[in-house]
Amino acid sequence: MPRSVNAVASRARRKKILKQAKGFYGKRKNVYTVAKNVLEKGLGYKYVGRKLKKREYRTLWIARINAAVREEGLSYSKFMHLLSQKGITLNRKVLADLAMNQPESFSKLVAEVK
Repeated sequence: MPRSVNAVASRARRKKILKQAKGFYGKRKNVYTVAKNVLEKGLGYKYVGRKLKKREYRTLWIARINAAVREEGLSYSKFMHLLSQKGITLNRKVLADLAMNQPESFSKLVAEVK
């Protein structure tokens, strides 16, 4: 009796990897073993990148808030402390957006907190 190897599933698995590697340079796009290794590494970077993106945005928001608050004569940490004391629950993304795009309303917020 002939050996059964399930070629359909094996080919589908390889095609899936090669399809994901489309657009890669050189052998990375059409040699299965190379494409598999590069793709694994790339997917790992992709996962890490999603976490780093969150950190970088938070850092950017804090820098923007700090710059805007220092013009008003406060530091970032004191401003955030005063906000929490007053019970104002605006997140850093919203505060940074206010500081950048609506400085007059942001300065009113700072004056209310002081």
